[in-house]
Amino acid sequence: MTSTNSASDIETGTSRDALYVQPDANHSISDMLQFARAAQSEWQRLAIPERLHVVQRFREILAACCEEMCQAFALPDRRPKDTVASEILPLADAARFLQRNACRILKPKRARRRDRPWWLGNLRVEINREPRGVVLIIGPRNYPLFLPGVQTLQALTAGNAVLWKPAPGSSSVAECFARFMKQAGLPHGLLHVLPEAPEAARAAIRRGVDLVVLTGSAETGRLVLHQAAETLTPTVMALSGCDAVFVRHDADLDLACRALCYGLQFNGSATCIAPRRVFVARTRFPELCRRLIESASRVAPVFVESGIRSRVIGLARAALAGGARLLIGELDDEGDSKMKPLILADTRPEMEMLQADIFAPVICLVAVDDDDQAVTAANQCPYALGAAIFGSAQGAESLARSLDVGCVVINDVIVPTADPRVPFAPRQRSGFGVTRGEEGLLEMTAIKCITTRERGPWRHLEPDTPHDLRILRSLLKLAHGPTVRSRLHDGFELLASIIQRLLRKNRAEKP
Repeated sequence: MTSTNSASDIETGTSRDALYVQPDANHSISDMLQFARAAQSEWQRLAIPERLHVVQRFREILAACCEEMCQAFALPDRRPKDTVASEILPLADAARFLQRNACRILKPKRARRRDRPWWLGNLRVEINREPRGVVLIIGPRNYPLFLPGVQTLQALTAGNAVLWKPAPGSSSVAECFARFMKQAGLPHGLLHVLPEAPEAARAAIRRGVDLVVLTGSAETGRLVLHQAAETLTPTVMALSGCDAVFVRHDADLDLACRALCYGLQFNGSATCIAPRRVFVARTRFPELCRRLIESASRVAPVFVESGIRSRVIGLARAALAGGARLLIGELDDEGDSKMKPLILADTRPEMEMLQADIFAPVICLVAVDDDDQAVTAANQCPYALGAAIFGSAQGAESLARSLDVGCVVINDVIVPTADPRVPFAPRQRSGFGVTRGEEGLLEMTAIKCITTRERGPWRHLEPDTPHDLRILRSLLKLAHGPTVRSRLHDGFELLASIIQRLLRKNRAEKP
């Protein structure tokens, strides 16, 4: 099934079966979808280990051609070191995770016989995971390789074909990924890179993909959901965040401060799980403020788009007018594209700045009396993607279980979520569905349950008798009665009803 194209054909796109095409019209999207469906029908018939062989080869090529992938990125201020650490290495780890675990995760599962209601007789239940078909993956701009790359590997491993719609400025990354997959032996037609324009995704949904996976803003999520609703296409929405950080009374303030500063600069602070709202135990609040003033002043400014910067400054001015205090930063939106960290103290949870999804080096500090007050304050934000907690393990884990978010990191920020075992399951305005981890792989599948009657009797197919209702009532009480004595009594009634039914049946069968 693998193509015989040369590497040069693949890179230039001149071959008639080039892996990806840059279409200019909706008809080209239709052709891509048609090719994808044809290829997927063959791909899903391959055994999972055969699909994983392509994943393994891709991982090896990614490691060997790391520099080529780095050159495909066009993000401002993104150093090759940052790209390797935040995108390429985690993607390779995710590929290895699939190699080791996909067969186990996707294999058919038998329901336990002990859980079968005995009155149903001999039934065997098998739960199968099957590919959905063609998956449309709409990638983000801030992590153009890692996030859609993991989703693509999971979709392909599960037996799907993929249409990848990259974010503006990210086509070169998606195309490099596609070249590597082709070199790894991915059959022609299974992976197509769409144009960056939103119309490409709209055309794909309109023409009938089987699943849409979006990583993007809440506003983009609304638009995609509106269109997906017209075709009843299932979706996975990994949307915006405004993550909370909890600095408890027993936290290591030096660690917490270093982590917050890291969040201000990592990936230009354009990370959906970057720390934004920091709830600090009141007894530690002054000290943390003092440390942040000293530490954050040494954080280098990062690139922020002018529209985002203007929005942030407007929100900050409104917060200051409402009683917040400027701890560090500038409120000048006339400067260059670089933005220094902006930290506000004495903010309140209901302020708009603590309700917004912001991709800028911004932190808002809120003093709280205890964990309960912190949780109540944090829950006022409509976004519920992730959170971080600093404090002793026992207290932090207890707090983590009470938070209404999908992912919690204790005594660190951001980086632990690169673990391929970690699923992302956003809540509220941050989206729904699951990406990454075992659960993310399962999200790329549809369930088929096969129930087999191994042998009779098939009593439900027999003609009705006057004893049926009595038998069913006795059966219900025998199986679910409150006491052993009552169940024993109902057991005798059930036996008597069955005997009467059999006698009636024998009389009816006599000539």
